[in-house]
Parts: sequence; C-alpha cells; structure tokens
Amino acid sequence: MPETIQNTVSLLRQNSSLTQEELANRVGVTRQTIIALEKGNYVPSVLLALKIAQVFKVEVDKIFTIRYEK
Repeated sequence: MPETIQNTVSLLRQNSSLTQEELANRVGVTRQTIIALEKGNYVPSVLLALKIAQVFKVEVDKIFTIRYEK
C-alpha cells in the first residue's frame, strides 16, 4: 500500500503570522526547505519535525500524518 506524509505546516505557519523565512530561521533550515515541505515534496527528519512542532507548541502527529493510498 503506497503511503505519503501530509502536513499542516503552511496552515500553522500562516495562523502564527510567520513567513517561510522566519520559520526556516527558527528551525535551522533554508526557506526552500520550508517551501518543499509545505508542497509535500520533502519529508522532514525526525529532528526537523520535532523542531517544527516545538515552534508551534503542538505534538508532531498534529502536524504530520501518514496517508495510505489504495
């Protein structure tokens, strides 16, 4: 069964009034990484996922979920 990782980074970032650049700086990556992450073209490391969750003060599984395709 193919699977993909979905995320709510863009929504959380916008709700927190953060730019992609600001989020990137807070978690120690480039703006391009945030762009790719928001588009679903990049799966973050566990460390990056934890850093993002820490910025938004939510649990990792509230941001990243696995979607199983049939």
